[in-house]
Amino acid sequence: MSASAAPPFDPRDPLGIDDLLDPEDLAIRDTVRTWAADRVLPYVADWYEKGELPGIHDLARELGGIGALGMSLTGYGCAGASAVQYGLACLELEAADSGIRSLVSVQGSLAMYAIWKYGSEEQKQQWLPRMAAGEAIGCFGLTEPDHGSDPAGMRTYAKKDGTDWVLTGRKMWITNGSVAKVAVVWAQTDDGVRGFVVPTDSPGFSAPEIKHKWSLRASVTSELVMDEVRLPADAVLPEVTGLRGPLSCLSHARYGIVWGAMGAARASFESALEYARTREQFGKPIGGFQLTQAKLADMAVELHKGILLAHHLGRRMDAGRLRPEQVSFGKLNNVREAIEICRTSRTILGANGISLEYPVMRHATNLESVLTYEGTVEMHQLVLGKALTGLDAFR
Repeated sequence: MSASAAPPFDPRDPLGIDDLLDPEDLAIRDTVRTWAADRVLPYVADWYEKGELPGIHDLARELGGIGALGMSLTGYGCAGASAVQYGLACLELEAADSGIRSLVSVQGSLAMYAIWKYGSEEQKQQWLPRMAAGEAIGCFGLTEPDHGSDPAGMRTYAKKDGTDWVLTGRKMWITNGSVAKVAVVWAQTDDGVRGFVVPTDSPGFSAPEIKHKWSLRASVTSELVMDEVRLPADAVLPEVTGLRGPLSCLSHARYGIVWGAMGAARASFESALEYARTREQFGKPIGGFQLTQAKLADMAVELHKGILLAHHLGRRMDAGRLRPEQVSFGKLNNVREAIEICRTSRTILGANGISLEYPVMRHATNLESVLTYEGTVEMHQLVLGKALTGLDAFR
């Protein structure tokens, strides 16, 4: 193609990545972007400042209405979208706020996915249609106060008592916990780690909310406390035993983070770019100075490399060829680069960068949580290290 026939350069899409998307992909992306612009962006700074997410049940039903909950799952009222389409939705949601994307990820990629993948038909029929519609919020209990990166050491235990199960233990840092109607809880049993579908109104179950957070403030985070919660025999997820179950759910959720982190990075970059075009110092916009342009160029390169990486992993997932190590590759790179983009954007905004009038500091602090949950930097480095060398360095 000659230079004269090339489309004009688009600062929002400098590599022309949109050319990789078909009309349905673009329609889904634009639907989620419009919803976030209407229902999140005008209010999220106040939510963040107050440390609350008001109207979460209404937001969940609206997200269900646009097909964003469990959207890559099939049947039971789920949208059956492609992995790329789900990724695009995660990007747009996190461009609004990581807490909103976390709500959707935990609902669809953890709680719903666990039931969809490993549950009985009765469990699926009971919960998935309501969860897809946002009528029932779910949470996922794996992390414990003393066992985060090493879930094999979990102390939560389920013992048989006749035909019933009795579940006792604590989980920590659980998104959606105190507003959920159902919790998927992983516990040790005499036969290994098993998953349990736990209605949150069960006697002995409580979910005190965690306060005093400086990250993910527009998100509900809780403990889960199980004090001899008695469950029927059919509460257990029948199709999986061992850590393979929860780890496969985490891999599905991490994939959404690969996209979502680039949403936070994009929002911060675009804020810095607009600021650089209009903020004047020394007689001209600061975007006209070489140091500022170098920052913008480097951020644009890392942002769109990250989006390309997410898109590539999405195509692999749609083809059934995505490996967990490749998800670790994406999560490690994209979250780390997103944080650096937020920090560099903050320097361009100067003192204004710490104000909630701009999204940059909010995204930067949120990403500190995203960096840790669903596998820390160190864990993903070791996953890749083992894949590269064949040697296990976890212990």
